[in-house]
Amino acid sequence: MDGVTDWAAYAAGLQVDGRALIGGQRVSAIAGDTFDCISPIDGRKVAEVCRGQAADIDRAVQGARVAFDDGRWAHRAPRDRKKVMLRFADLVRAHADELAALETLDMGKPVAMSRAVDVQSAADCLRWYGEAIDKLYDEVAPTARTALALITREPVGVVGAIVPWNYPILMSSWKIAPALAAGNSVVLKPSEKAALTALRLADLALQAGLPDHVFNVVPGFGHEAGQALALHDGVDCLAFTGSTRTGKQIVQYAGQGRLKRVFTELGGKSPFLVLDDADVEAAARTCASAIFFNQGESCNAPSRAIVARGVIDAFTERVQALAAGFQPGDPWQRATPMGAVVDRTQLDTVLGYIAAGLQDGARLVTGGQQVRADTGGFYVSPTVFTDVQPGMRIAREEIFGPVLSILPADSIEAAVALANDSNYGLAASVWSRDLDRALTVARTLRAGTVHVNSYDEDDITVPFGGFKDSGNGRDKSLHAFDKYTELKTTWIRLSAGLAP
Repeated sequence: MDGVTDWAAYAAGLQVDGRALIGGQRVSAIAGDTFDCISPIDGRKVAEVCRGQAADIDRAVQGARVAFDDGRWAHRAPRDRKKVMLRFADLVRAHADELAALETLDMGKPVAMSRAVDVQSAADCLRWYGEAIDKLYDEVAPTARTALALITREPVGVVGAIVPWNYPILMSSWKIAPALAAGNSVVLKPSEKAALTALRLADLALQAGLPDHVFNVVPGFGHEAGQALALHDGVDCLAFTGSTRTGKQIVQYAGQGRLKRVFTELGGKSPFLVLDDADVEAAARTCASAIFFNQGESCNAPSRAIVARGVIDAFTERVQALAAGFQPGDPWQRATPMGAVVDRTQLDTVLGYIAAGLQDGARLVTGGQQVRADTGGFYVSPTVFTDVQPGMRIAREEIFGPVLSILPADSIEAAVALANDSNYGLAASVWSRDLDRALTVARTLRAGTVHVNSYDEDDITVPFGGFKDSGNGRDKSLHAFDKYTELKTTWIRLSAGLAP
């Protein structure tokens, strides 16, 4: 998989540059402010990171505007932009060890997953959208013979992208790949909790041949750099992934001043329906793997298992047994199944929800505590609750940690009602040996992605996004171009004299 034998030593030897990348150069914040990057693995300081604010965002947006208007990227032939994007993808692959180490150092996930999943998927995303550049065709409308109506896609202009900390490099690629492929200029604001791989991506983009000012990265806090980007009148389109609460604020900011389009991918409380004829063993294995993957820090994590009462005991016992195999360990060891949550704040949040579950009367089956505290890091054991009632906080609110709530259902109708009784609608799953039954249920579930006898399986060719408070718009697939392009109609009047 890689040539690294001692990941901890390799990461310790990395030279980490926390400065912003604006206009093709690494720069400090105009005010000179920084914040500490603290690794959740052991609580140690990794680097000082540029604390971008409104002036830094303005500098980046102004440069991106000039770059877009002069066409240094937008006006290049599609095949030329494609070559740059493919080189970009190749460089991400070539630097996979470094990027994986930075990802794990920054947000605590096991390095084996950082390298095999996050970094490789980011490279695949860049390559896929690069390949798509010269394969998108415009349209001719079916008008009368007296007119020729051309429908063309044009880049929207300057794209502001704000991404979260749970999949930093992957979420960045989901935004920047289609935005750059369409010919836009981009200003990316990574989370202050995990900004290192986004900054290295910008370095590699320049090395691949992307012109100066076309891709800029300004780290900083949401209430400073993020708010400034959302408010900036020089931004034409804003793409945001994060919490629903913050997403609603971003939409409000974007509506002030010059109106800009906004696309949000937000939180989730995804239901995992296990019907009475399901393969309980397969369902339990899949549910456990999905809820504990990435320490439960996934917006689409199946945090609500809604299980037919006749099989709920068997399902609970199997998930409890499987949870033992997801105990947190040293993220630098290849066999570690679960790492640290991103920081002390998130640790306290997860532990607070566990306490609320106990207070509300749910039964703790396994887990429920901080572990590996002696390392100085932030680790939570895989946690399973049963006897959960629909009104409990652990059943309704996004925890963003390795916590599963199991709720009983006495009928298919009751299971569907419980599944849809949520402000969220990002993902769902239904398990049944009867495919007709499973598909009938799938059609009734209000979610952007519904899995049947599976979970969290995906491909870059399919769209990802949600219903309701889980956001709007779609990442991935060709549908992502809808966010980053404008449709223009050019109407050409033709002579009617030659018509037969």
